Amino acid sequence: MREERVALLEREGTLPLKIQAELLGLSRASLYYEPQGPTPREVRIKHRIDEIYTERPFYGYRRIAERLHREGVTIDRKTVAKYMREMGLKGIAPGPNLSRRNLQHRIYPYLLRGVTAMEPNHIWGIDVTYIRLRGSWMYLVAVLDWYSRYIVSWELSETLEMEFVLAAVDRALLIARLRICNSDQGSHFTSPLYLDRLKEHKIEISMDGKGRALDNVFTERLWRTIKYEDVYLKEYATPRETRMGLRAYIDFYNTERPHQSLAYQTPATVYFELPRLQRGEVASDAITDRISADL
Repeated sequence: MREERVALLEREGTLPLKIQAELLGLSRASLYYEPQGPTPREVRIKHRIDEIYTERPFYGYRRIAERLHREGVTIDRKTVAKYMREMGLKGIAPGPNLSRRNLQHRIYPYLLRGVTAMEPNHIWGIDVTYIRLRGSWMYLVAVLDWYSRYIVSWELSETLEMEFVLAAVDRALLIARLRICNSDQGSHFTSPLYLDRLKEHKIEISMDGKGRALDNVFTERLWRTIKYEDVYLKEYATPRETRMGLRAYIDFYNTERPHQSLAYQTPATVYFELPRLQRGEVASDAITDRISADL
């Protein structure tokens, strides 16, 4: 809509603005309106909500509102719920929002209770999280291999539009063939656009139970790691700086950071070494021990 207004103003000599506005069904005053960004207070509160939710992903808006009240923040529950909807967080009050599924979208059962990932590309988890900037925020989507904890693909966006989720899925599916993909019940992951991508590749679809953030526990742990080790420390100022910083951190996470649950191997080592082992090539003793323990 804003682009239409700009185009109108640029062609002002063609038709009077009043007539142009009438043709498009706009008020003339709206042509001069410049959308206002979030206030510093809103940014500050959303950043704090993000910290609380990252620490306690099972908290809903009531508990987060109570936590803010104890910290001296004057805010009502409805505003906390509204902010959480805008941030794409789960476990919130009913109402129209981008993170909640549309009623016509299909829900799939959770397939992973009691199931352990047996090899790379057996199970992937996908999720979206809020990434704070100094005066605003972005959204990060990541596809995580549950066996190796390797981040297969990721994307950043300044909005919660569908395109950046599909871009991450498409990139991941170019890398490997997958058996099961798990997500929450948000609108991105119940959308036919997303589901059709998985069906085309014969992938089994699993979804967290309603209000069960910890069904996707490996991805929730990943968000804490990224935020505590990078985002909260760096205080990124711009989208460009955030992209560059997260690209560097995710490369470090995948290829250099030892992971305790992987016998202190890196995710990339486990993700790429197991297929070599299955082909009869050499793998490290630590990886062999990990595979034997899981089997």
